[in-house]
Amino acid sequence: MAQKAHEQEDCPVARAAKVFGDHWTLLLIRDLASGCRRFQQLQLSTGISPGVLSSRLRMLEASGLITRKQYPEIPPRVEYSLTEKGRAAVPLIDQLRTYGEVWLMDIDCPEEAEELARERASAAG
Repeated sequence: MAQKAHEQEDCPVARAAKVFGDHWTLLLIRDLASGCRRFQQLQLSTGISPGVLSSRLRMLEASGLITRKQYPEIPPRVEYSLTEKGRAAVPLIDQLRTYGEVWLMDIDCPEEAEELARERASAAG
């Protein structure tokens, strides 16, 4: 039986998926994990369009995951960085990276991919 919308809000996984379920959000957190970044740096590293990037940054700021700091300079300089709440999400990114390395390799032969995944999983284990 499917959960009703109000019941999904009580589910921690549903709440986290609402925030982190977008690949752009994950890439932005990945990039901000290494320190503050400017808008153009984030745009270049992710390939995201300026409009979508602005939208995601506003959402992340409203969610308390990043801070936006504007410097009184001409031209204006704005930098984004992770908050404590945002830094707490970095292990999620690390786990996704590990999963991608172990299980989502781009190998033509499925048997080789499965064997490589087993080897990496046992080595990481």
